[in-house]
Amino acid sequence: MKTFQPIELQVKPISHGHFPLVCTPLVGRTADEVMAELQVILPKKPDVLEWRVDFFEAIGNTASVVQLAKAIKRAAPDLLVLFTRRSSEEGGEAIPLTEDQVIALYEAVCESNGIDWIDYEMSHPPAHIAKVRAASCANGIQLVLSWHDFSGTLSQPLLIQKFLQAQQLGADVAKVAVMPHTMDDVLTLLMATRQASSLLNIPIISLSMGHYGVITRLMGWTLGSALTFAVGAESSAPGQVPIEDMHTVLQILRKSMVNAL
Repeated sequence: MKTFQPIELQVKPISHGHFPLVCTPLVGRTADEVMAELQVILPKKPDVLEWRVDFFEAIGNTASVVQLAKAIKRAAPDLLVLFTRRSSEEGGEAIPLTEDQVIALYEAVCESNGIDWIDYEMSHPPAHIAKVRAASCANGIQLVLSWHDFSGTLSQPLLIQKFLQAQQLGADVAKVAVMPHTMDDVLTLLMATRQASSLLNIPIISLSMGHYGVITRLMGWTLGSALTFAVGAESSAPGQVPIEDMHTVLQILRKSMVNAL
């Protein structure tokens, strides 16, 4: 079986080198809700926590955001914490911040030592991406450059271009998520994943959303996707499966694939 590029933190394997990593979202509207979610999620043993800060009602208060990021990290010191503001254009919540204010928030959170990883969308202007890249580099934070299409699925060559674009823009990890309308769309995403995982020098994350795309969340790693998302308490995107089911499927597949060698 081909060895794919795993996601590492400061050149060290995460979660004993598991492939793929399993990430669960935190989508609470308040600090109390986020911390309550966290207490539900931690016993389910994810590898990564993604704090979707666009759900957070106090996103406009930088001090509150930094304080909560640190609280999440203190409560889960052994897990990778991914900080994500998903824009409304790419499926996120509407927020009362300009993009310049979002970048300032990212800079403050990177400086806080409360996170390990940030997600920023590569659909934003190159100058904005460069500022986020500079903030992540200055503070030893890894950058996921992502692209989401909730309307459909591009052709395989165009999807591969998206992965390559992330690498060219300085990403540590490239992420592409699309919405399939048929199983052929799902196959297109999986084939693009396979090719991109061979072409890129950085890890990739790929997924199809919705009910057609569930198979990519469960099996995309066999073609090179280094991380998958699962529900720990509340879902952040269509098609996410419960983390308990994800662990069961991964265990069965890993065992079966090893036994088949």
